[in-house]
Amino acid sequence: MAHVSAGPLIGVEHLTRSFGAREQKVAVLNDLSFSVPSGSLFSISGPSGSGKSTLLNLLTGLDRPTSGRVVFGGEELRARTENQLARWRGRHVGIVFQFFQLIPTLTALENVMLALELGGADKFSRGQWRERGMACLAQVGAADFANRMPAKLSGGQQQRIAIARSLVNDPAVIVADEPTGNLDSRSAHDIFDTLAGLTDQRKTVVFVTHATELASRSTAGIALLDGRIVAQHGGATAVPQSP
Repeated sequence: MAHVSAGPLIGVEHLTRSFGAREQKVAVLNDLSFSVPSGSLFSISGPSGSGKSTLLNLLTGLDRPTSGRVVFGGEELRARTENQLARWRGRHVGIVFQFFQLIPTLTALENVMLALELGGADKFSRGQWRERGMACLAQVGAADFANRMPAKLSGGQQQRIAIARSLVNDPAVIVADEPTGNLDSRSAHDIFDTLAGLTDQRKTVVFVTHATELASRSTAGIALLDGRIVAQHGGATAVPQSP
């Protein structure tokens, strides 16, 4: 059962993202306002081209809005510089990609530990890295794969490694962009259950999907069409007050 606290972790206020200039300008996202409850399994669903991945990039500070704002933990992301955002992501956000993004020349454990080197040095000493990496692999049922290279793992096993990597810096939120989109149906079911289970450890999980069946299993979420919210559930539109 997902744990959901009373307050929001992320607030989105009148968010718009446009590309191009003047008469060629195209609005990919149009005036979105919603919140992500802390501890929720939060879905962003919709067909291809609806703006899901663009929204995820804005929520993680990988992109900046044309107007509106994203408030994370009471602080507006737009106020940070690019370097500050990069350090912030390393500490507070774990990212899971559709195509795993594992480094092929590193073992599973080394892939997980690399994330500590990039973003976790202030949380865990170097002497703790191996223990921390193994603990995260065990958390997602992948400890037996620690010394294997990615090419020797199935798609589902690689995605477990990627989830362990996203957890290793103990972030507040895990974001996953179509995390089951490159998997067979059985592996997709297992990976989704693994992500959903993270909310029991008081993690907030935000995932993008075009699969309505997966979206229906979330505790809160929004559905997009042509850059606008067309449906929501679980308190997703309860916009927090500005700090």
